[in-house]
Amino acid sequence: MSIDNLISEAVARAVKELYGVEADPKSIVPQTTKKEFEGNLTIVVFPWVKAARKSPEQVGTEIGNWLVDNEPAVDRFNVIKGFLNIVIEPTFWNSVLEHIESTPNFGINEVKDDSPLVMVEYSSPNTNKPLHLGHVRNNLLGYSLSCILQACGNKVVKTNIVNDRGIHICKSMLAWLKWGNGVTPEQAGKKGDHLIGDFYVMFDKHFKDEIKDLMAKGMTEDEAKQASPLMQEAREMLVKWEQKDPEVRAIWKMMNEWVYAGFDETYKRMGVSFDKIYYESETYLEGKEKVMEGLEKGIMYRKDDGSVWADLTNDGLDHKLLLRSDGTSVYMTQDIGTAKLRYADYPIDKMIYVVGNEQNYHFQVLSLLLDKLGFKWGKDLVHFSYGMVELPEGKMKSREGTVVDADDLMDEMVNTAREVSNELGKLDGLTANEAEAIAETVGLGALKYFLLKVDPRKNMTFNPKESIDFNGNTGPFIQYTYARIRSVQRRAAEMGIQSTDYMKVNPNEKEIALIQSLADFPSTVAEAGRTYSPALIANYVYDLVKQYNQFYHDYSILKEEDAAVRSLRLALCDATARVIKQGMALLGINVPERM
Repeated sequence: MSIDNLISEAVARAVKELYGVEADPKSIVPQTTKKEFEGNLTIVVFPWVKAARKSPEQVGTEIGNWLVDNEPAVDRFNVIKGFLNIVIEPTFWNSVLEHIESTPNFGINEVKDDSPLVMVEYSSPNTNKPLHLGHVRNNLLGYSLSCILQACGNKVVKTNIVNDRGIHICKSMLAWLKWGNGVTPEQAGKKGDHLIGDFYVMFDKHFKDEIKDLMAKGMTEDEAKQASPLMQEAREMLVKWEQKDPEVRAIWKMMNEWVYAGFDETYKRMGVSFDKIYYESETYLEGKEKVMEGLEKGIMYRKDDGSVWADLTNDGLDHKLLLRSDGTSVYMTQDIGTAKLRYADYPIDKMIYVVGNEQNYHFQVLSLLLDKLGFKWGKDLVHFSYGMVELPEGKMKSREGTVVDADDLMDEMVNTAREVSNELGKLDGLTANEAEAIAETVGLGALKYFLLKVDPRKNMTFNPKESIDFNGNTGPFIQYTYARIRSVQRRAAEMGIQSTDYMKVNPNEKEIALIQSLADFPSTVAEAGRTYSPALIANYVYDLVKQYNQFYHDYSILKEEDAAVRSLRLALCDATARVIKQGMALLGINVPERM
């Protein structure tokens, strides 16, 4: 049992005996005592003041005395107004440390047969261009959230919906047909997603040139866009695709395969994966079918022009288009179709969509429509809404060809990590392969940590140089600390140091604080799962690492002469290393054994 649970249950027994109040131990949540007061854990006593008919100070004192008399873990206490500050008996912390040490997956809950099934959708790329910086934040948030939810005891299905149809896809296809001369990724020496992205940019360039020419002949910009021969060809190609024209479909299939191969490389390097991938080309017809079903049931209505809408005014929203007058679907229709297929594939208890905050309204509408169409999880779907990520130079602009490419960004991060590590001597004595592996681990760790440590709801600026710093709240700082601990452990093994019983050792103040922080890991994981916030894990690990480094600086470990004290400190090293590794794994970040 954790120290928090132990105290919660003891306090519940105390208020029952003292005041006849039945208190649920789960409702009694001990807080870490503020640094300016003596104590390890603090209990707020205000909930029992009325029943006791005494002042908060009296209630705190009576509960404190009861705990000292009845709970061996409590050494002493003090009361500040309505706050009961509890000092835990020093050697009790050793049993807490021993529990952490003896629990293989400390902080991680077991997934059981009857655990809820949570589906997490993330990535959602278009097949007309490579993944960019915005996708990087999306993928890292989605993957980390999936890991955290599984650590909280949920079954998790990681899913992706690929936008592989529409006018934007036809633009890349048309440009390849016009100016590609049949080039393949192999011939171009490029990843498939990069090659197709080049043609998307090429289409845009030619399209803009056409607009300029038409405007020079007296057309307005809107008239020019409508009259553009290039755009008309793209629209005609989309119609042919809808009609399953064999030639158009063959080119579409071939170019998409190139893109998927490129995406797979990027995902693998980024360290993210999916259990099931859905394609909009396969879901949009399912969505149309579900909308027509809704029309028959009177959930939707048809306008005179043949378009189908949903009236959501009674829900505080407006009228939402679901099928255009020509019968073609919109994004909402596709999402309904995807939901239908997913619900058929899995017994979903909760559905989480990891999508930027510009889509907040879309998911409000989707939730209502899915509920009206009979999906039991529709009303409770979660839109994990996150903010935009920018570079110091400004926003990303994909259509102008200045997109911050995910592959280029990862290359830059690894190169910077290699340079910084070399300058600081972190790679000294390593083979070329070892040094390269560490550069990859540190570079990608820096990228992931920097993006995940920020509250996901906030817009943020990603600064590559700032993220690779071996001091401060960064991935490399945490990774280096882990490698430092592993070095201590290796030296201890080389010296033949044997573990000794440390249970009777009185840990000092900083050792107790470190044990208490380690003991907070399970509740941090639970809170991160409850609030959908990888940032809680990131900042917990950073605080733990800072605390460990202070301990490491202040006390000798291997040179400590008292064998029991030395064993306690080595156990602290081991527990800290394991929690760091586990916490970073929940963020999708690897930690190096040497550095």
